[in-house]
Amino acid sequence: MAGLLPPLKPIAIKERLSILFIEKGHLDVLDGAFVVVDKTGVRIHVPVGGVACLMLEPGTRVSHAAVALAARVGTLLVWVGEAGVRLYSSGQPGGARADRLLYQAKLALDDDLRLKVVRKMYAMRFGEEPPSRRSVEQLRGIEGARVRQTYQLLAKKYGVEWKARNYDTSEWDKADIPNRCLSAATACLYGVTEAAVLAAGYAPAVGFIHTGKPLSFIYDVADIFKFETVVPVAFRVAAKSPHNAEQQVRLGCRDAFRETHLLERIIPTIEEMLAAGGIAPPAPHEEAVPPAIPNSESLGDAGHRS
Repeated sequence: MAGLLPPLKPIAIKERLSILFIEKGHLDVLDGAFVVVDKTGVRIHVPVGGVACLMLEPGTRVSHAAVALAARVGTLLVWVGEAGVRLYSSGQPGGARADRLLYQAKLALDDDLRLKVVRKMYAMRFGEEPPSRRSVEQLRGIEGARVRQTYQLLAKKYGVEWKARNYDTSEWDKADIPNRCLSAATACLYGVTEAAVLAAGYAPAVGFIHTGKPLSFIYDVADIFKFETVVPVAFRVAAKSPHNAEQQVRLGCRDAFRETHLLERIIPTIEEMLAAGGIAPPAPHEEAVPPAIPNSESLGDAGHRS
């Protein structure tokens, strides 16, 4: 009977829950459901098709069936350290699309086109045009100064003692509360941003301001939303100095993502940002693999069978 049913239509990224952390459990597919099984055998159902990104913390095991199902529904799996502050590995549902990848690479490799994209990113992040006749390196320096100033202003607003953005991932417990909260908050933002970038078919490593890192483009895109979403959450939690600061930050980030409609905005923002280069995206090759999460027309709502 199941073979007679049409394939399930994956839920669009913009309509999903942003992020879900899982620790100390076994992810598996049992009786057709994606579940987390704890050490006592209790099952907790996870609506994997309705989540953009699953962050897997220490103590989590994943079955082959769970990874396969996550890939089919386009959910990103990210293996992270405790509190999400270190990224060890991530799955890539669907992979990058050749046409989007070539478009992104052409913009990044041409100095003039890259500068146009960087200027657009600056304008989108700070709400004003950047100074004229500045190189990418000069704009990076101006941006860094503004970011440091913004940290100081937010710390003063929330009554947080702020020294500098400084922490060592190998000695996590020695970091002060503000830096730990900021690291946990940005990890949440990077996770959902990577899920959106991959769903759109772009390459996480091909950045414009950030370069030379596996997630350079993730950092570029996330920075546009950082001070609107997760940084205020981090300082607000740090001001209270709770014993479970990282958990409170995650909950606050989840709410911020929902209130700002972040998942609806990331992909259109990427397209607007890259369009500043002034060149048209190449047409998909006739033999190109379709998107990982196709946006086909349907009579039903997202998640219904076509």
